[in-house]
Amino acid sequence: MQRLLYILLFAAFLSCTNNGGNSSYDYSGEEMTAIPEDQIEKLDSENGTDVNVNENIERKLIKDGRVEFETNDLSETRKIILDAAKKYNAYVSSEQEYKYSEKINITLVLRVPAEKFDLLLQESIQGVKRFDNKEVHVMDVTEEFLDIQARLKTKKELEYRYLALLKQAKNVSDILEIEEKMGQLRSDIESIEGRMKYLQSQVRFSTLTVSFYETVPNSVSFGNKFKYGFKNGWENLIWFFVGLINIWPFIIIIAVSVWGLIVYRRNRREKKKSS
Repeated sequence: MQRLLYILLFAAFLSCTNNGGNSSYDYSGEEMTAIPEDQIEKLDSENGTDVNVNENIERKLIKDGRVEFETNDLSETRKIILDAAKKYNAYVSSEQEYKYSEKINITLVLRVPAEKFDLLLQESIQGVKRFDNKEVHVMDVTEEFLDIQARLKTKKELEYRYLALLKQAKNVSDILEIEEKMGQLRSDIESIEGRMKYLQSQVRFSTLTVSFYETVPNSVSFGNKFKYGFKNGWENLIWFFVGLINIWPFIIIIAVSVWGLIVYRRNRREKKKSS
């Protein structure tokens, strides 16, 4: 009987302890006579408190690859890469084509699910024997990801507690001060959430940049140089006339001065002859 009494007393103690621990989060809207003056400052000082996060989380890796090589058929190579992208649920983030005097280059930037990155890479470069450039980078952002999660959790809990204080506020000054703190906190939360979404996107989709080019024959290259030379000469001639138009007052002044000098010398020679 005495043992049973001890057990009941211990259970009652635990119940009181649990209720006391949860009392600070019981925001049922019940009115209070006053808010302790140090509560707002205390909550403000808790902004940014570290939170322990489970370390047994899968690694967050951002994979990025780039290859560059020469091909004999730009259209066929492009088709092979786009077919592979479609096969592995990738999409083209950007496509650029450059024409140089000696080659034509196409660059495709692909976004592919991380687990299919290697498959897309292998299929995109099939048959390529020599690479001008081939590199794959893997960046571990697990630590940053955990830090962001912890900061976000802390700031959301703090926002929840500010909301509770706002319900208890009795005067305008308390309300304005709490709302100002909440506005700053909400801005921080949105910034952290934006960074987290960016990391999640980079982890979920890897980036593969494939750049390939076709060499242009020398005869065509010479023809392009001649064409560009003629075009540049014509443009330079136009700019020459534009420059003359901009300085036409100075041209008139110089022309009048030269004409006056010629007339003066001619009159002077005639006077010498007559004398």
